[in-house]
Amino acid sequence: MFKKLQNILRIIGMSFEIEMRQNLTDGFVLFGIVIQPLIVAFMALWMLKDKGPDYAIYVVVGSAMTGLWTTLLFNGGNSITGERWTGTLESLVGSPSSLRVVVFGKVLANVTQSLLSMIGCYILISLVMGYPLSLSNPLLFTASVVFTVFAFVCFGVIIASLFILIPDFQRLQNTLEFPVYILCGFLFPIALLPGWTTPLSYILSPYWAARALHGAAQGTLDTNQILISMGLLVLFSVMYLSVSGILYRIVLRKARVDGTLNTTG
Repeated sequence: MFKKLQNILRIIGMSFEIEMRQNLTDGFVLFGIVIQPLIVAFMALWMLKDKGPDYAIYVVVGSAMTGLWTTLLFNGGNSITGERWTGTLESLVGSPSSLRVVVFGKVLANVTQSLLSMIGCYILISLVMGYPLSLSNPLLFTASVVFTVFAFVCFGVIIASLFILIPDFQRLQNTLEFPVYILCGFLFPIALLPGWTTPLSYILSPYWAARALHGAAQGTLDTNQILISMGLLVLFSVMYLSVSGILYRIVLRKARVDGTLNTTG
């Protein structure tokens, strides 16, 4: 069991390193990770300047969340599309290593890099725009970041499988970006939305991630409420990993039985 776990961690580490190196030379990736969240933060602060400096930390967290989701949606999926375009997807699926473990390492690299957006937003707002920033509960905030990264990676593993199973899924990327920003309350509370959208927010793990991070940063939630949000992130993560197991078995069937893995239309 220990040797198997060690092998899984080794594969994740190798996949993580390769994806990280590739991303550092990709201008589109760097724009989504660093530049776009800064633009979102600046525009949000400009529109909400009447709210005062206390709202700045909300914008920092929310802008960073937009960077996390954009990176997950585009880079996580495009890493699989890139494998298809270069003709290496079949080799990746047919290798002895578990495809799901390889994809996990790829998505982990993308999400980890996107944390740069939080640092960039903090520097812009604190140093350039002159807003004082502080975390109400640094310990819970740090824990929330860890749970958020894990939940996003697990969600990304499912998204990546859809790019493998449905080559045209890439066309839906742009339609999924901003609805999640809105439904998950990245930059404003979901209480401002129509009541019928609330159940949609509750079934999305990014909402609970944003809730935990905003609550810990601003002190608007007590410890139990934040822990409940983190617990739901764990629950969603387990569900995502379970569903991804089924999806990747279908991927292997397409590759080994149907021979339709590289279908592009």
